[in-house]
Amino acid sequence: MIRLFVGLGNPGPEYEDTRHNAGFWWIDSLARRLNVNLVADRSYHGFVARANLPDGPVWLLQPQTYMNVSGKSVAALAKFFKILPSEILVAHDELDLLPGQVKLKNSGGHAGHNGLRDIHAQLGSPEYWRLRLGIGHPGIKTEVAAYVLRKPPQAERQAIDKCIDQALGATEAFLAGDMPKATLLVHAQPPRPKPPRPPTAPPPASEPKPD
Repeated sequence: MIRLFVGLGNPGPEYEDTRHNAGFWWIDSLARRLNVNLVADRSYHGFVARANLPDGPVWLLQPQTYMNVSGKSVAALAKFFKILPSEILVAHDELDLLPGQVKLKNSGGHAGHNGLRDIHAQLGSPEYWRLRLGIGHPGIKTEVAAYVLRKPPQAERQAIDKCIDQALGATEAFLAGDMPKATLLVHAQPPRPKPPRPPTAPPPASEPKPD
């Protein structure tokens, strides 16, 4: 089962609504779903919540160390509670997915994401789960740093919120450790609307009969 849910972002009101904080948005939604409150905990360098569930406690974490040293917070909590990398899920913004797209991934590289890079280093392993929340790409590599620190337009934010809701639908599967089911739920595509039926032609008018 997933024992530690992490959302990546930057602390402070100036970053609250920026694209780089999509992971924070997801953890906020998960906390509401599990009916827990995130509170500051200096021991783990972040906001932490504990949910006591029938199969044991799980933790929610928003590192407050700034993105590029997120691993300091994640590793502190994981090591204290003896949580394995395979029991950790990290939600983060993903440039390679469009707003509204979401993917679940296990292990792999950090693809240049500074938060994942530091988590790799601090855990000493890439074997954790990632929830990739699409934010889109500015199209030019040199503009990425400024792009992720800007607020998305309303339509993009609504699309990101929609994929956050979709991923929340896999919460019970995450908690049960049923990752194949969780993957299906996260990757589920909404049903396509059926095309409208062509209008039915009226029956031909009957010819008048002679008397």
